[in-house]
Amino acid sequence: MTDSDRLIETLDARARRRDSRRAFFTGVIGAAAGAAALSGTAQAQTTPAPSPSPSPSPSPSGTPTPTVTEADVLNFALNLEYLEANYYAFAVTGSPLASADISGQIGTAGSATGGRAVGFKDSVVQQYANEIYQDELAHVRFLRAQFTDASRLAQPRIDLGTDPSGAFSTAAVAAGLITQGQSFDPYASDENFLLGAYLFEDVGVTAYKGAAPALLTSKLYLEAAAGILAVEAYHAAIVRSVLYRKGIATPALGLIQATTAISDARDRLDGRPTEDTTRGIAPDDDQGIAPDTTNPNAPVSNIMPLNANGLAYSRSPGQVLNIVYLNAGAVSSGGFFPAGVNGNIKTSAASA
Repeated sequence: MTDSDRLIETLDARARRRDSRRAFFTGVIGAAAGAAALSGTAQAQTTPAPSPSPSPSPSPSGTPTPTVTEADVLNFALNLEYLEANYYAFAVTGSPLASADISGQIGTAGSATGGRAVGFKDSVVQQYANEIYQDELAHVRFLRAQFTDASRLAQPRIDLGTDPSGAFSTAAVAAGLITQGQSFDPYASDENFLLGAYLFEDVGVTAYKGAAPALLTSKLYLEAAAGILAVEAYHAAIVRSVLYRKGIATPALGLIQATTAISDARDRLDGRPTEDTTRGIAPDDDQGIAPDTTNPNAPVSNIMPLNANGLAYSRSPGQVLNIVYLNAGAVSSGGFFPAGVNGNIKTSAASA
């Protein structure tokens, strides 16, 4: 069996529902390695990352190397998948991921705490939540399967609670949705759950979009990068579409305005990079779902946040960490990861 066949067999195990995932591993490597090389956030990034291969051999010691390794890139992606998968696990099942899905010898192990099940009222939202939960759990299990018992990354500590000083509330204060000392509870309603999902899913799309095309030399890797971006974009589009529908149907909920506020807050966190309309880089790289009412015939929805060329935006790993750490500075912990992520790519960017 060839490497590609083995990879396809692994990814298609869950009822072969996601054919576009068959190159997930290499897509993550290509996207995140390229973005890491651009951002300068990984340790000692002085030369281009090595070409990805379907079978990484992470170092059990976790010792930093002069370049971004395949293990580093996988581990960065795994930290983010731990975050998303736990959020949906709490919302759907009332519990975080099982110990078998989070244990590891690399990094400081921690628990995901503070979440609970959502009492869904809208059956469509509940079905979407169930589907995305299964997708994110599959991502976690696949990434973990690429490592040995001695080299597998442990889940770091993750804050998914509703305390006024916690990550969700801090993010809501930054967006102006609540005031200091108040609490935002993403598990309190279908609408709050969708806003919590909106906070993560849009960031995931821009993270995987941040690939350097020069590092992807084979058709397999190009297809993989496109495939993982498509899966993340599907998730984000579902969340944005449902929020838009609910916001238009019941304006008093303020959902459309809330997405704009969250997007503006993310823009403030991830800095002001020089605009490049071809690569999808811009200081204003985030958009809510507010419709364009300038059209003389009818308002135009904004489900797809694009630039003037119709391209999705890109973020570097450092910018992604700015958002999940809820800090515009160069830090190594905070927000949803109170003790930081595990692995070698762990420092956010110093926002310009």
